[in-house]
Amino acid sequence: MIDRTPVTHRAGVARSGNAAEADPITTEVVRHALNSAANQMKRALVRTAFSPVIYEVLDFAVAIYDPQMRLLAQAPSLPMFMGTLNFCVEEAVKNVGGVDNLFPGDMIMYNWPYGTGSHPQDLAVVNPVYLEDGELIGYTAIKGHWLDIAGKDPYCTDTVDVFQEGTIYPGVKIYKRGELNDDIYRMVLANSRVPKFVAGDLNAQVVGCRVGAASFLDVVKRFGREEYRNAVEAMFDHGEKVVRSYFENIPDGRYVGHGEMDSNGITEDRIPFEVVVEIKGSDVTLDFSNVPETQAGPVNCPVPSTISASRVAISMLAGYGEAPHEGHFRAVEVVTRPGTMFHPLPPAPCFLYGWPALQAIEVIYNAIAKALPKAVPAQSGGCICSVVYWGTRAATGEPWADGSPHPTGQGAWDGGDGGTMLHISESATRFSPVEVWEAKNPWIVDRMALAQDSCGPGQWRGGPGIDFHFRMTEDTFITTAVERTKNEPWGLGGGGGGRPNGAAVRFADGRKVSVPKTTRFLVPKDAVVELSTGGGGGFGDPAARPKEAVEKDLKAGYISQSFARKHYPQAF
Repeated sequence: MIDRTPVTHRAGVARSGNAAEADPITTEVVRHALNSAANQMKRALVRTAFSPVIYEVLDFAVAIYDPQMRLLAQAPSLPMFMGTLNFCVEEAVKNVGGVDNLFPGDMIMYNWPYGTGSHPQDLAVVNPVYLEDGELIGYTAIKGHWLDIAGKDPYCTDTVDVFQEGTIYPGVKIYKRGELNDDIYRMVLANSRVPKFVAGDLNAQVVGCRVGAASFLDVVKRFGREEYRNAVEAMFDHGEKVVRSYFENIPDGRYVGHGEMDSNGITEDRIPFEVVVEIKGSDVTLDFSNVPETQAGPVNCPVPSTISASRVAISMLAGYGEAPHEGHFRAVEVVTRPGTMFHPLPPAPCFLYGWPALQAIEVIYNAIAKALPKAVPAQSGGCICSVVYWGTRAATGEPWADGSPHPTGQGAWDGGDGGTMLHISESATRFSPVEVWEAKNPWIVDRMALAQDSCGPGQWRGGPGIDFHFRMTEDTFITTAVERTKNEPWGLGGGGGGRPNGAAVRFADGRKVSVPKTTRFLVPKDAVVELSTGGGGGFGDPAARPKEAVEKDLKAGYISQSFARKHYPQAF
């Protein structure tokens, strides 16, 4: 029998040093040195990876943890992985027998979705790091997206259980005491449609972890164990104070944010949900206990990513631009209920785990806006509008695959217009340059342009969305995962909504089919994949937008004359 009692999750507060004895200047030097080590991991991974989804899109996270699995540093890459890698480290170590069964030179692979928070394609490599005398000082870890891991399809929107979603590696040593575990390595290659890419990316993750370990060791040796540990505790305490100082300015209370998913990938029923934000002094509780039950389709978000979405939402507001570490999470408490969309249990499908997580971030802001409207932006396009392509190259017979997120318009805020960028949950990632796309894949980009009139009107307007048109030069399969196609992104303070997202395939005969969530859809040669990413919501009464700003938008082509006359009559 499943225990449905709500569960509370908090960041670790165990200590390994004395913050009071830390010198503040040394603390800052240690903080930046750890961030530098994480950035060296990132550079090594990017320079050695085989897949554009790694070296161009940056669909990965690299991080350094201490022995208590507390986040020391993470390089800018995929913020949504920010709050999940500690779960990866904890579960990977536990599943190989615990710390007592780890040795220098070991490296663990782990991708059980309920432990990583992700679909199986987001595989973590965990490397324990030791000093010369054998003391474990922490872990370097990389979670990266593999192009294919033998799911029912390379990318899926219609799975009904986790076993359709890919091969599971539930904590296995890919390296033992520095030696490659050939049995596991051959199993990895045998369970992918694109083994060359997977082999290259796995090796790149190993290289990145080793580079990070060497840099991490240099930091500890440079300052000595005691001074280093004291500085880490001071660093964590400072980060906690930064976040708490922000929430002390929000009135105490219980604020409810509301959102809605378009569908679960299996049925077309909409899925409304709510997140409650409770503020008490500088303590913040994000309560997901009153959300829908586990869904039949793969829009279930495992607990690590529910926590990560919460941490991203809070740190983006309250972190003041600092690189995140464990201290930034201490003020945040997350409550979930087992057996629900934001706390699914095996074998619930969760391939599209990220889409409800993205929506949850926006819903958290929707709740905070009830308390402090000027503290948050209006809604963005609310999605990463992913398309994954694959097939067999006509000239060579070689299998190929690629995929990418795409930018949407961002919500305006009290004091500025919204921009156009990837969702904040992927704010340090990017999509491939058109030249890379066309050189590596069988398509031509017919159009990539900011979409006129897609931005929400307001005193400050939302950011415009983008229109992408990909013309296939060979028969290609696609999977599309595009949310928020049924609801426009909301405005705040009287601002209007932006345009919703959309995806369609236009065939050579002119026929057009909408494909917001579809798996293994055949796009024949000369057909066009048309992706229309949403615009951001506006902030403030459109009647208050200055005439000069309207004229500037008209000149730039962001809005048309008819749009301007409808929403900004004061400019004429």
